[in-house]
Amino acid sequence: MAIQYQFNKTSLQSLEKNLKMRQRTLPTLQSKESALRMEVKRAKDELKALDEEVNRRIKDYDQMLALWGEFDTSLIHVDDVLMSHKKIAGVLIPVLDEVVYSTKEFSLFSSPKWFADGFEQIKAIADVGIRQEFVRHKVDLLEYARKKTTQKVNLFEKVQIPGYQDAIRKIKRFMEDEENLSKSSQKIVKGKREREAMQQDYERKEAAL
Repeated sequence: MAIQYQFNKTSLQSLEKNLKMRQRTLPTLQSKESALRMEVKRAKDELKALDEEVNRRIKDYDQMLALWGEFDTSLIHVDDVLMSHKKIAGVLIPVLDEVVYSTKEFSLFSSPKWFADGFEQIKAIADVGIRQEFVRHKVDLLEYARKKTTQKVNLFEKVQIPGYQDAIRKIKRFMEDEENLSKSSQKIVKGKREREAMQQDYERKEAAL
């Protein structure tokens, strides 16, 4: 990023103000980045555990595939997914509160005895699958926030702060050189005037003799 500036005191003060703001903000951004990295790892570990649980439940389901062929899946339906939100490391994350199911009545006499347990197994599989999607979304949101924060940290740390510091050094060096040149010019002018005054004094004395 090219920093725009002029070689004057106003520009210097503006750059110093921007530099101090970024230097104060950088530790906060670094702490946020660290917190987000930790939360991303936790969320990924949670997602991995849910992936394993989903695979285990599907495997159990496959082992009973012959029985599940008798089960009427239209007897159970997901009516609603209730959720809330909470902030994690400053990021608003959707949280699964409850999965609401509706079930149709069925005859206990004409249906296999395991149907009642089948309802609970179907609910368990659905619960885990829905939680899995929530956690996957959580990972995506946290990872996105982490990447954006890392980009900002790198921008401040590697581009803007060094850029402002370099611009400030150049302006100060220019102003010091300008001041030194001004002082040298003043000395030259003063010396010239003193010589002219001495010459005029000498000429007056000569004329008086």
